[in-house]
Amino acid sequence: MSAYNKTLFIALASVLSLHAAKATEEIYQIDTSHSSVNFSIRHFVAKTTGSFNQFSGTIHVDTEDMSRSLVEATITVGSVDTADEKRDAHLNADDYFHSAKFPLIEFKSTNWAATEKDDIFAVTGDLTMLGITREVILQVHLLGFGPGRNGAYLSGWEATTVIDRSDWGLTAGAPAIGNEVDITINIEAIRQ
Repeated sequence: MSAYNKTLFIALASVLSLHAAKATEEIYQIDTSHSSVNFSIRHFVAKTTGSFNQFSGTIHVDTEDMSRSLVEATITVGSVDTADEKRDAHLNADDYFHSAKFPLIEFKSTNWAATEKDDIFAVTGDLTMLGITREVILQVHLLGFGPGRNGAYLSGWEATTVIDRSDWGLTAGAPAIGNEVDITINIEAIRQ
């Protein structure tokens, strides 16, 4: 084999191996009409619940090695909904989310780790609110993959975590309002 042919063969093999490595990645777009981002926080002696109604995100799933998967998501702060318009307006004000200056909450995963259960992962990532980025760990349950309507192929996920809102400077209302925020995210995503 000539030097030229050998070089060409090596280049072609490299391209094919790169393609093969990426062939196990599937990209899913969050279907917001079948997904939800919910939270609850202590208010005096009970808990108050709410959700964010506008969000988007992409999940890159490596079907052969889930540790190489990643997720990026964005939440529109102004879409906060606690079933009370006055409270929602206050949450968007400067002493809480200051949504005029910081309109988005963003999450970008940095690591997917296996757990004792095959369908549950500890997903570490950077959560940015109010211009502050902190690391959080989501407990992510893979609910499954399967066909949907009109030829769509779907993935289902549930993620939970607890954050301390004071880590992002959200301290208004204390001590009547607690610092721990329970978050539950349910996702149906469509393969692209």
